[in-house]
Amino acid sequence: MAWIILVLSGVFEAVWATALGKSEGFTKPVATIVFGTALVVSMGGLAFAMRTIPTGTAYAVWVGIGASLTVVYAMVSGTESATPIRIALIAGLVGCVIGLKLAH
Repeated sequence: MAWIILVLSGVFEAVWATALGKSEGFTKPVATIVFGTALVVSMGGLAFAMRTIPTGTAYAVWVGIGASLTVVYAMVSGTESATPIRIALIAGLVGCVIGLKLAH
């Protein structure tokens, strides 16, 4: 159960990171509310998962999922370019996250 919560928390990290950018310095109310809500859910889930998953592993997985999804969303939405090297590096990051789970 902790791993499922951790993965979902990583997804919410991508949500809050994206919403933070869209809030334009907290001047956009909807994006600011999405940011705050997703931040609380993400951190709460990370804290829950860290009850049973070692801190280093949990944090690395959480950051890896959040960073990967944030970049993928930016590429899909067109705000960042999707070059072959960037796609390969994100795939490598995802592979490392999977490796951390398998090595646990």
